[in-house]
Amino acid sequence: MGKVLIIGAGGVGTVVAHKVAQNHLIFSDIMLASRTKSKCDAIARDVKRRTGVEIKTEQVDADNVPELVSLFQEFKPELVINVALPYQDLTIMDACLEAGVNYLDTANYEPKDEAKFEYKWQWAYREKFEKAGLTAILGCGFDPGVTSIFTAYAAKHHFDEIHYLDIVDCNAGDHGKAFATNFNPEINIREVTQKGKYWENGQWVETEPHEIHKPLKYPEIGPKESYVIYHEELESLVKNFPTIKRARFWMTFGQEYLTHLRVIQNIGMARIDEVEYNGQKIVPIQFLKAVLPDPGKLGENYTGQTSIGCRIRGIKDGKEQTYYIYNNCSHEEAYKETGAQGVSYTTGVPATIGGIMFMQGLWKKPGVFNVEEFNPDPFMKQLNEQGLPWHELFDVNLEV
Repeated sequence: MGKVLIIGAGGVGTVVAHKVAQNHLIFSDIMLASRTKSKCDAIARDVKRRTGVEIKTEQVDADNVPELVSLFQEFKPELVINVALPYQDLTIMDACLEAGVNYLDTANYEPKDEAKFEYKWQWAYREKFEKAGLTAILGCGFDPGVTSIFTAYAAKHHFDEIHYLDIVDCNAGDHGKAFATNFNPEINIREVTQKGKYWENGQWVETEPHEIHKPLKYPEIGPKESYVIYHEELESLVKNFPTIKRARFWMTFGQEYLTHLRVIQNIGMARIDEVEYNGQKIVPIQFLKAVLPDPGKLGENYTGQTSIGCRIRGIKDGKEQTYYIYNNCSHEEAYKETGAQGVSYTTGVPATIGGIMFMQGLWKKPGVFNVEEFNPDPFMKQLNEQGLPWHELFDVNLEV
C-alpha cells in the first residue's frame, strides 16, 4: 500500500481517480490536484458517491516546479500519476526528482511551441532518476501504453522475431456533436494534423497528413477508413524490438471530422503561435479549445465502442505467424462506471494498472522506462480484471 498523487482533472484524471479508489487496498491515500481545485472537488464527490472512498484535493500549477515540490513534500506520495498536459511532463519530472517521488505518465513530452512527438527530452532524465533511486514509467495509457505491452507480450509468448507491426486505433462511437475531440482539443488537433511518419527498413518515412489510408476491418465494428499518422510509441518500440522491419500506426477518422479539421486549419484556428487580438496575445488553438465541447463531458450520450490493438507478423519456430491482439471498449459501460467516455477510460485504466504494478514492486527500478521494458504478464492479467479485457486471434489476414 502506498500514497498516490494524481495530477490532472480532465476526462482521464476522472477515470484514474475512480479506478484508484476502486483499488484502495493498494493505494492507501489518494490526492487529486489540478490548476482548478473545483474540478478536483467535483470528481472527489462523485468518487465518494460511487465507491465510498475519500479523495483529498488540492490546487497546483503543473508548470511551476517549486509549487509542485511544495505539494509533494507536504503530501509525501510514493508515486505521481501525471495525466496533465504533455507540455508539463518535464516540470513534473523535475519536481519528482527534487522531492524524491516516483513518476508515471500517459503521453510523452512535447514543447508548447512545436507539435512534435519525441522521447529524447524524457530519455535524457535516465541518469538523474537512476542516481536518485527513483522510477519513471513513460507512456502508460492505451496508445502509447497497452499497445506497447501487447507488443511485448507477443514478443515474449508468440514470436521469436517480430517483423511487421501495425497498431490500429478505431473509435466507432457517436457523441452526437457536430465536432468534438475525444481528449484535450489542443493536443488532439496538433497530433492529427502533423505529417505522418512510419518506420521501414531502419529509417523513418515521412508522409503528408492523412496521405496513406484504406479501410481496415475492426472486430464487432466492421470496415472503417483508417489513416497512417505518427504516434510516439513507434519510436520506443522500434528501439526496444530491433527485429521490426516496418511499424505503422493507423487511426480512424470520419469524413465529417476531417472536413471540420480542414476548415480549422484553412482559417488558421489550428495555429500554435501567438496572434494579436484586441490588444492582447492569444494562441488560436487555445481559443478553439475554449469554445469546443469539453471531452470530459461527452460521456453521457456517447454510444458505440472503441477497438484498439496490434496486428503483428513475424517468425515463430522458423515459420511465419500472424497475430492480432485487441480490446474493444464500450462508451456506455465506461460512462456507467466512471462518468467518462471510452477514450478517457482506455487511457485512465492502464495508468491505474501501471500504478498498481509500481506499488506491488513489479515495475519498480531506478531509471526512466517505456512500458514495454517491463514484464507484460502481470499487467495483462490486470487488464482483464480492471475493465479492459483483451482478445487474441492467430493465423489471420491482417490486411482486413
